[in-house]
Amino acid sequence: MARIPELEVVDTSGPTDADWSAINKIKRAYELGGEDGFWAEVDALGNIALQIRAVGAFFPEAIREGIKDEMAVRGITREDLREMLRRLESRNH
Repeated sequence: MARIPELEVVDTSGPTDADWSAINKIKRAYELGGEDGFWAEVDALGNIALQIRAVGAFFPEAIREGIKDEMAVRGITREDLREMLRRLESRNH
């Protein structure tokens, strides 16, 4: 059986305890089932935000680029995001 490349956490700066739990589950699933195990565990998380944070710990640049690409497709600019955040903050105060 061919040995799979090791999956390493690249970005350790932001994960919460829940994120680390998901990250560790994904890593174990990958070690047992390779790429199929990785994606099955990501899918099993269910929560898209948790999925993005967990996968982002392994592949932060790919997640950033994917978000930028999707924003571009939808015509969302950084200023649009800033405005959305301002609106959310004003609702919470």
